[in-house]
Amino acid sequence: MPSDQSTWLIAVPQDGDSESLLPEITSKLPQPTRIAELGIPSFKTGTLDSLIALSEELPKQDAFFTATIAKIVDTLRNLLNNDPTKLAQHILVNEGSVDDYVLQGWRWNDSRYGVQRSLREMVDVLNKEMASIDNVMKAKLNNYNIVKGSLVQMQRKKTGNLSARSLVGIVSKEDIIQDSEYLETCLVAVPKILVKEWNLKYERLTNMVVPRSSSLIASDSEYTLFGVVIFKRVHDQFIQKCRENKFIVRDFIYSEEQITKEGEELEMADTTEKELWTELLRLSRTNFSESFQILVHLKILRLFVESVLRYGLPANYVGLVIRPEPKYTKKTFSVLTNHLSYLSPRSSGRAQKQNTADEFAGEYQSLMEQEFFDFVLYEVPWIVL
Repeated sequence: MPSDQSTWLIAVPQDGDSESLLPEITSKLPQPTRIAELGIPSFKTGTLDSLIALSEELPKQDAFFTATIAKIVDTLRNLLNNDPTKLAQHILVNEGSVDDYVLQGWRWNDSRYGVQRSLREMVDVLNKEMASIDNVMKAKLNNYNIVKGSLVQMQRKKTGNLSARSLVGIVSKEDIIQDSEYLETCLVAVPKILVKEWNLKYERLTNMVVPRSSSLIASDSEYTLFGVVIFKRVHDQFIQKCRENKFIVRDFIYSEEQITKEGEELEMADTTEKELWTELLRLSRTNFSESFQILVHLKILRLFVESVLRYGLPANYVGLVIRPEPKYTKKTFSVLTNHLSYLSPRSSGRAQKQNTADEFAGEYQSLMEQEFFDFVLYEVPWIVL
């Protein structure tokens, strides 16, 4: 049975009283179920070999198309922080809902995919368009992720505790001894629980520590940052003694130029990220609409190819699109199965062949070793918000 989380595209032979098919089935379906006519053109059928080749190839294309759409939806979901309300505003086809696109008089786009072309040509055009969309999305997403990653890394330097975060904007010029031939200021992040121990020990960690030079610069919930003046010649020894006592010496050189540069780089990265975010959102919205239309056109080609191989010529078929109500899916499928049970002999190939068209279908049936419904059905998965 088809999924209760998808829209069903159905094709049946256009027999004598096909016009009554839609109202008859509609009257039997559970009330919440939506159903509409689906226009299936009379394409050029081509040869039996070409149809069989397409029937084997199209499922692979279908899977690729569906995966491409899923990736676009994931991109939109990530850009919109998993907000289903915002996502619903971008999962649109021609500025309308997905359901409206397939359920409100869907017709083949003849101006874009002229039916005078062969089936193979149309499949190639659809595949080329989808591959182009996939490649563009990959390139744009990769570019955005690189910039976003760089921005996050810059922002991360400004977060966290004083043992790891950037000290730009925390340490001022007045906190540092500069241009001294013998002295330097060491910046030490001390765990809060060791502050008392620091105050007792820092002068005796090594020789040549300037007495009473420790000054509190900043503090957070985990660490306190001190500046202490030492002689340059004991720099390495002082760092080693700090490590032994679990005091963390921060490597920092005060530079007005560096502060300005970091600020400009952060601002530039933030601006670039916002621009690329906007561009990727617009592109994802546009490409979702395009790719969904391409997918539905491919589904129609699958319906047609399978219908010709199953029912034979003439290649005239009635299409239906059904959006089942999940809790009534079994009943909806039962209505279809019972109403279209008259197709069973033709679908199974057990009926006596009356003409060359039936022989054409029967030959294909002998090649088939799979179960299928009496009617041709393919599914369009719903977009989960």
